[in-house]
Amino acid sequence: MRKLVVWNLMTLDGYFEGAKPWDIDFHNLAWGPELRDLAEQFEEEGDLLVFGRKTYEGMASYWPTAEGEGKIKAYMNGIVKIAVSTTMTEPGWNNARIVTDPIPELTKLKQESGKTIFIFGSAELADTLLKAGLVDEVRVCIVPVILGGGNPLFKPAEAQVPLKLIESSTTQSGAVILRYEPVKA
Repeated sequence: MRKLVVWNLMTLDGYFEGAKPWDIDFHNLAWGPELRDLAEQFEEEGDLLVFGRKTYEGMASYWPTAEGEGKIKAYMNGIVKIAVSTTMTEPGWNNARIVTDPIPELTKLKQESGKTIFIFGSAELADTLLKAGLVDEVRVCIVPVILGGGNPLFKPAEAQVPLKLIESSTTQSGAVILRYEPVKA
């Protein structure tokens, strides 16, 4: 059985992007050797990336022409990808396909053999899958900045989702990387 892991960077006050879409300049405050190594480890651990439409479109516009990203660029462009969208008709990025209903698709994919399935960014999609009980692990890099506003990573919920800390580490930049798994009832 495959794991479904959510990965994101978040400000100390809980935002994964600023007030405008793709306002993620705060990522530079955390970027350094530890995050570069972590990004390169994703290739060894995972074999499928899943994105919500907005994140997918941003990634698809950046990675094919990214400069100076070597191994990470090759990974992002080569790995199999899913865009979750009800409005897209063509994926427009290699090794990608579109899925309109992520819950049955990811339920099925988790049952197959393979490596970890990662969700990068995609807060709304991550929220949907977390509430559906499909997320096996949440990994968050807390960036040492208070943004003051933006798009929150975690969305309002009707019920608490208890989490168990399984690992934490601090980077040279002062960012904290946390790994949690949802506590099963």
